[in-house]
Amino acid sequence: MQHHIPLDELGPAGVSMAQVVETCVHCGFCLPACPTYNVLREEMDSPRGRIVLMKSVLEGNASLEQALPYIDRCLGCLGCVTACPSGVSYGELLIPFREYAEQRRRRPIINRFSRRLVETTLPNPGLFELAARVGKAARPLRELMPENLLPMVDLLPASLPTSKPLPLVYPAKGTRRARVALLTGCVQQVLEPEINWATLRVLARNGVEVVIPPGQRCCGALAIHIGQGETARRQAIHNLQQFPPDVDAILTNAAGCGSGMHEYPRLLEDSPWVELASTFSAKVKDVSQFLDEMEPFETPASNTSLSLAYLDACHLLHAQGIAYAPRRLLQRIPNLTLLPIPEGEMCCGSAGIYNLEQPEVAGALGERKALHIIETGAQAVACGNVGCMVQIRAHLGHLNHPLPVWHTIQVLDLAYHSGL
Repeated sequence: MQHHIPLDELGPAGVSMAQVVETCVHCGFCLPACPTYNVLREEMDSPRGRIVLMKSVLEGNASLEQALPYIDRCLGCLGCVTACPSGVSYGELLIPFREYAEQRRRRPIINRFSRRLVETTLPNPGLFELAARVGKAARPLRELMPENLLPMVDLLPASLPTSKPLPLVYPAKGTRRARVALLTGCVQQVLEPEINWATLRVLARNGVEVVIPPGQRCCGALAIHIGQGETARRQAIHNLQQFPPDVDAILTNAAGCGSGMHEYPRLLEDSPWVELASTFSAKVKDVSQFLDEMEPFETPASNTSLSLAYLDACHLLHAQGIAYAPRRLLQRIPNLTLLPIPEGEMCCGSAGIYNLEQPEVAGALGERKALHIIETGAQAVACGNVGCMVQIRAHLGHLNHPLPVWHTIQVLDLAYHSGL
């Protein structure tokens, strides 16, 4: 697509955005793959339409006010990237454009307040746990709350799990075959702390020593998602200094975090940190990918029959291209039947804070995904991302069809201990 984007004014980010615009041939293959287009049936709520809008804003032919309602409704799921025959790297336009827009827009005060609340609490497990407990306690006063806070309260589980501090080092069982560092996540530590413990147990069982850097912070994925580039860069630089360089891999058990850490070289491309960011990013792997590559891998010895629906997290499938590794791991479990979910490549509506800011679309997508899961007849669901787990568990509950929703690593851990 031809453009007149002023590259001299926009610098490296402008060049990156212009290259995406140039690659798009306006073919429309992205439309059926786009969750928002499927729900809203509006051209401007499709990747093709949004590319035209962003191009027009950058050229000075459209205002931010005209474009931003459509850009804000984009999940950033990158389903369009998988579907595109021309290789359009849509995320390399969306991410810098959102930063460009946030530097130039002024959101309504209530939106600024809720965003600041989320930006402050979600990346900080201590603050998030406090906020979650306050939110749960305030549920009886739900009708008195500001409307934009209700989705946050509604997504909280009925009870928060208890957690215990993670060790600095979790030793391998038997001969040590690898040494890795683990990103422990933010929201996950509060809502699903057992995922990290299951990760440690499964890795140790396969001869992997796990180091947990005590100074690690949020990976920056949330800041990237909402256009706060400077915050994301600070978080990236901090983490680059916290993770030891002498590990075999840097593991994550949250799809969104893994995708975020793979963005470090792009985030820091104009800084002295870019070389370290590239070295760091090359070591980042999802735990399912790392375990799938291990040979030999200890096969679980479960005797229980289980039908399991595997839910692809978008930032595992589309952003990192990881589709088969988690499936291969699960298929190693005896007596486990893995069931495909119809429209499995479609987003469930949980993307960063999307289900807080766009609850109607997120709700429609969450219900659609939950109905497809019910259609499989599965006894349980497995997924590789905590946000998707929270979303699906909530919508299965809304449909009066509660099912166990586990992380892939939890399924393996349960199988090792005959807990399925």
